[in-house]
Amino acid sequence: GSRFGIAMGQRLDLDLELAGEGAWPVLASREGSKERTGLILATPGATIEKIPALGEADAPAFDIDLSRELKLRASDGLPSRAPQRSHMVMLGGSMQPYVWTIDGKVWGDHKPLLAKTGERVEIMFHNMSMMGHPMHLHGHTFQVGPAGAGGARKDTILLPPMTRADVDVVADNPGSWMLHCHNAYHAEAGMMTRLDYTT
Repeated sequence: GSRFGIAMGQRLDLDLELAGEGAWPVLASREGSKERTGLILATPGATIEKIPALGEADAPAFDIDLSRELKLRASDGLPSRAPQRSHMVMLGGSMQPYVWTIDGKVWGDHKPLLAKTGERVEIMFHNMSMMGHPMHLHGHTFQVGPAGAGGARKDTILLPPMTRADVDVVADNPGSWMLHCHNAYHAEAGMMTRLDYTT
């Protein structure tokens, strides 16, 4: 691809193949804005032109239906194996009152997701709100898509408004791990829980 979305708390590893000599801009645009920044990859002696800080039009919303996300494939995917445990995780909340929830509960009143060491755990995220939520799991990576689908390996996935995404986790790091929205103001308003190991 030539266009990739990145949410708060996410990072990208891109493998670029550039042929010949020249200069290639790699730009980051903010959704809904003309503002952009980036870098230029160039061979020695290449002409590098100044790129305006503002694009010609506002950058459109990216991947509002997860169609691009679901096309990504992991180069080092999880072994194919059926999940032994499933968790439905409902994301909700509102602007008035300003509160964001997981399964209808805020942090402090939360109900942790449970796992046993070695289990394959399926987490089914349902974003029932009109806001996007980059959901981040500490201490693990997960594979996007149902078990065996071979989707991207990540620790954060952006859930656009009114979407669903399933992820697969191998419970191989015992402890209590935060699961939260990486929009800090949503986490502070309650959208946090934990993944707890029971053994």
